[in-house]
Formats: sequence, structure tokens, C-alpha cells
Amino acid sequence: MTQIEFAKKGAITAQIKHVAQVEQLDESIICKNIAAGTVVIPANAGHPVEGICGIGKNLRIKVNSNIGTSSDVGTLEGELEKLDVSIRYGADTVMDLSTGGDIRKVRRSILKKSSVPIGTVPVYQAMIEAGEKYGPIVMATADDLFNAIEEQAREGVDFVTVHCGITQAAISSLKSQHRITDIVSRGGAFLIGWMLHHDKENPLYEHYDRLLEIAHKYDVTLSLGDGMRPGSIADATDRPQIQELLTLGELVERAWSAGVQVMVEGPGHLPLDHIMMNMQLQKSLCREAPFYVLGPLVSDVGAGYDHITGAIGGAIAGIYGADFLCYVTPAEHLSLPDSEDVRNGVIASRIAAHAADIVRSQGKAAEWDRRMSLARKNLDWETQTTLAIDPERVRKVRSKYTVKGRACSMCGDYCAMDLVEKYLGITANKC
Repeated sequence: MTQIEFAKKGAITAQIKHVAQVEQLDESIICKNIAAGTVVIPANAGHPVEGICGIGKNLRIKVNSNIGTSSDVGTLEGELEKLDVSIRYGADTVMDLSTGGDIRKVRRSILKKSSVPIGTVPVYQAMIEAGEKYGPIVMATADDLFNAIEEQAREGVDFVTVHCGITQAAISSLKSQHRITDIVSRGGAFLIGWMLHHDKENPLYEHYDRLLEIAHKYDVTLSLGDGMRPGSIADATDRPQIQELLTLGELVERAWSAGVQVMVEGPGHLPLDHIMMNMQLQKSLCREAPFYVLGPLVSDVGAGYDHITGAIGGAIAGIYGADFLCYVTPAEHLSLPDSEDVRNGVIASRIAAHAADIVRSQGKAAEWDRRMSLARKNLDWETQTTLAIDPERVRKVRSKYTVKGRACSMCGDYCAMDLVEKYLGITANKC
């Protein structure tokens, strides 16, 4: 049985107990929400309980880190270093998006070393290996695709992105839309190329029941990919994007009926005033299924700083319903990220997630900030460092200059906190 099937029977699994303990919530709440499909626990049937997380309603917003080789750059050692960095700086999950080198070896090594849930996009392996075998990647067969999905599920992958909502009707809508950036989803582009070449329906849509059988067998969570997501703010919330979302809403319900956990992926590039509407649309059309968003990026001109454009969008998306943020690194749109890019991307998305959690959790998340504020009032630098989201960065910045007193080098002798305590007799509080 899968987590959702256990939950529908009211059975409290070890996974539910673990998530409830981490989230400091009653086990019955987690169980109820999993049964309703509003929470998922991406944990392959073979995954140990330690390190797993829950994603969805009433839970802390989670952050995913993308790693993986490309056809131009990347080594196994480099990707394992990125995995370490992702986990060290607080990513809740990691996705292996490898498209270069020995894809299988990279994935298996990541699975073996990771202490957090791992996701993949199986169509990458299916298409790339088909290209090596047949020539053009579009010569892959439906069996190649489903075999790749089952192989990865069998090896222990916890969730898979599958672009099931790309249909021939959605492609027709795309052709008439005249987007600026057309398709920016790599998995979506692979499938659209296949569909146009063969003049056939998307096998992931046409044979969705076959996908559900695999996901059920291994209790792999389906992440219904947004192959039609906008790649520029000018393309936001258009007909192809919404048409795909309507299809995904139907597929969510079919997954629940089959006893399969499912979440839905979202845009992409969105201007600020589209974010709330997009979150509400997804929650309505997909019946409150957990929502996994890339960014969203709120501007197209932030090249080199897209971890910031993504964090701005992620914070707003989190306030209005996003449950899972896929990080964006400074290298987005420019290159394969290195370890430092990964670190910056994870930290930026964690800040965005926490900022939204402060609004969503009715004061629970803000307790962390309250303790930091008290430490600042006390000029307690060690506690501030410990509480910071990136203590290493705090120590590095703090040590740049030698200071004479208790304050930092910004204010020196004229620190507001110090002056108020000294002259107004307002004493420091205790954390």
C-alpha cells in the first residue's frame, strides 16, 4: 500500500509519524491531509524514514535544489559536491537533472549518498539514450520512456517530474499563441519534438494508467510537470499554460483514485501581479494538491542575479499557496551552476520560503525571528551567528574589520542599541 492508501484507512505510518514530529503537528492532521491529497510525503517504498519530508497544507514550505551534469559540463565528483552543498545549506530535496556523461552512474551515486529525497526527470534518460541508440532522440519509443521511469523508481527515486499535460491540443494552442519564448521546459521540448515527429499523442498522457501502475508499485510521488510554463513575463498566464493546467487537474484526480501521491508544478516567469492569481488558479483547478513552483521569476533582466528574482517571486507565491519552491541560482539562463551557485540558490529560496512561512504559520515561524531580534538587542553576536540562516557567511562578514566595542563596524561608537541601553536605561532582554 502507498502512503495515501494507508492514510485513507486512518493508518499512521512511520513516515507520517516522522513528518508530524518534524513539523510539530498532530499525526492525525498529517494523515487527514495525505488522505485528501493536500500533503505528499515523497518517499519511495525503499527509502528510510530519516531525512524524508512532507510537502503541502499546514506544513513548512520546502525547498528543492537542482543538480546534474549537462552535455557540455559536469563530473560525478562535481555533482556529489553539489549534493553535499545542497544538504548542508538546508535543501529539503534534491533533483538530479543529469543529461551528460554516464547518467545512470551519476543518479545511482547521488541516491546512495543522499540523506534527503531525490527527484528526477526520467524523459531525459529515455530520450538521450534513444539518441545514442537510434540517432535522433525523437526515435525513442513509449516503452523506452516507461522503462526509464520504472528503472529509476526501482532504484529508489522518491519523486519524478512527468510532463503528462502536454497534449496535441495544447500544442495547437501554443502554435496560435505566438509566444516570445515558446517552450523553455527541457522535458517539455523533448516530448513536443517526439509528438510532432510521430504525429501521436503524448505517451505519458495516452498511457497515464501505465504510469500510475509504476508509481503505485514503488510509492513514487508524481510531480506533474509544467511543460508549457512561461519562459518570459510577456508569456505569463496564457492559453497554453492554462490549458495544460486544466489537464493536470484531471490527472490529479486520477492519481488519487489509483492510490498515487501527486503534486503539480507551476510557472516559471510571472510578473508580480500575476502570482496570486496563478496560485489560486492552481489550487482551485487541482483541488488543493501541493504546488511546486520554479521561482517564479518576476523579471527577465536579472541575469546573474536570478536567485534574487526567483526569491522575490517565491516569497509571494508561498504566501498565496505554493508549498514547494524549486530554487533558482545566479547561473540560471547562463550556465550550469557550480557549488557556490548552488549554495546561493538554496539560501535565497530558504529565505523566501521562511518569509512566506511567517505569514502562513500564524506566528510559529516568526519565533525564529523573535529570537534573532532579541540577540541583536543584546548585541549577542554568537547567538546571532547561530540563528542566522547561513552562519558561515555571518562569521565571514563579521570578521572583516576589527572593532573596539560591542557593536559592529557599521556604527562603531554610535550603535543605536548600545546608546539606548546606556542613556535611557532600557536594559537588554533575554533570549
